[in-house]
Amino acid sequence: MNKLHLILLAVALLVAVVFLSFSTERMASWQSGFLNVSTPALQAGSALSSKISALGKGLKTLDELEAENAALLAQNKQLSAANELLGGLEAENKRLRAALDYRERSAFSLVPAEVISRDTEGWWSTLKINRGFSAQVSPAQPVLSASGLIGRTTTVAKDLSVVMLLTDENCKVAARVEGTNEQGILSGRRVAGSDAPELVLNFLNRNANLQPGMKVFTAGVSGAVFPAGIPLGVIKEFRPRELDGQAIVEPAADFSQLDDVFVVLGVQ
Repeated sequence: MNKLHLILLAVALLVAVVFLSFSTERMASWQSGFLNVSTPALQAGSALSSKISALGKGLKTLDELEAENAALLAQNKQLSAANELLGGLEAENKRLRAALDYRERSAFSLVPAEVISRDTEGWWSTLKINRGFSAQVSPAQPVLSASGLIGRTTTVAKDLSVVMLLTDENCKVAARVEGTNEQGILSGRRVAGSDAPELVLNFLNRNANLQPGMKVFTAGVSGAVFPAGIPLGVIKEFRPRELDGQAIVEPAADFSQLDDVFVVLGVQ
């Protein structure tokens, strides 16, 4: 054994003797002091361990999250569909109430009808409605919307009728301009470069003082299909010609949006 080993052994024996000479109270005091110093660190470590454990229990697997997300998407679609349905029912209710109100206020005896189809090749010429001779509808009867005249019936079956629209050039109506003595014949006319025809009022006085916004109604001449006083539209423009005058008329009815219509059976 060399000199270094002897020195280390002597030091170890000395430390052992010192510790053995300490009383039990002194050892307990040292241990208490060590615990006081180390307790905050131990408590913090324990709390962090508990939080990590709780977080691990609260986390969901990817499959669980995907399933929950799919369920929420399905519920959202159901709610959206229900909302659309309620909105559609509300709009339908308003539309039917408006139609009923117009029928009650009208001076004419009316049969309500719904547009069931329009010819794609003759969009501005004819349409079909769900009323026929079983509802006392016959050919050559005026057909209205809540805004004004839209045409007259032509072919009539038991529960279906074909309506020739006012925008068809073959549907001619005797018309008058409100507040004047001007009368003429209203009909549809094709417009170059446009899908929608326009209404023209011909055979007016070439010097007629017609201004935009003047209202045009059916004239109700003797033996005519259309009774007097049905709105046709308003003057949009007046053009004097060589022998007469011609007015462009903005239709009272929206021919692109026809749902509920009325067949005129007579005057109330």
